[in-house]
Amino acid sequence: MSDHNEKRFEGRTAIVSGAGSGMGLLECFKLAEEGANVVMADVNYEAVAKAAEEIRQKGGEATAVAVDVRKYDQVKAAVDIAMEKYGRIDILINSAGGASGRVFGRTEGFRDMDISIIDWGIDVNLRGAIYFSRAAIGHMMDRKSGVIINMGSITGEQGAPTSIDYGATKSAMNGLTKSLALYGAPYNVRAVCVAPGPVLTRPNMANMKTPLGRAAEPIEVVDFILYLASDKAAFITGSTHLIDGGRNCGGFR
Repeated sequence: MSDHNEKRFEGRTAIVSGAGSGMGLLECFKLAEEGANVVMADVNYEAVAKAAEEIRQKGGEATAVAVDVRKYDQVKAAVDIAMEKYGRIDILINSAGGASGRVFGRTEGFRDMDISIIDWGIDVNLRGAIYFSRAAIGHMMDRKSGVIINMGSITGEQGAPTSIDYGATKSAMNGLTKSLALYGAPYNVRAVCVAPGPVLTRPNMANMKTPLGRAAEPIEVVDFILYLASDKAAFITGSTHLIDGGRNCGGFR
């Protein structure tokens, strides 16, 4: 890492949902490396507790919190912990999510999918992001500073017949981001959405085709997210940013 941006987030506090694995976990490690206090929220407390301890052993600052993003009282509790411990919230990254059929190992089509599986997808991917935004944005507005980063997906742009609730909720990230951006703008609070294509957080993602002929390395997406969270991106708000190797150009379904 180059010296000039090594501590972009010194003294700032970031909350990351879905922090126990994948890009959420990597975001936490990179934010902590660059000086942020990181509040790691995940339904798997064991995973975030272990990661937070690793960050502290490396000289960073991290706090693990057990959060089911479908439950507002747990979401609010995580935000309250961030305020009590660090006194400010500068960055919120809504990373929690997943395609419900894949998460539960279900392959039946939408017409036959158990409604409880669909409900899980709607609640984790959309309700969770709305809940965390609702709980955190007031603290940002009071300080006249902050950024909310929502995780979209190329699926939200292209649609997916095999994952309809996922496609719908990831498309909804665009509207959530625009609405939050307009609401927060008078208070210097930004909102942006990052919509990745295939990312090598799981091996089978390598099978998703892109014009560039590969899936993204997780760090490529995380580096872009951290740029959007930084002061360099102070004029970027309300927009969705594809990082998809050209997949949305067409011909790669």
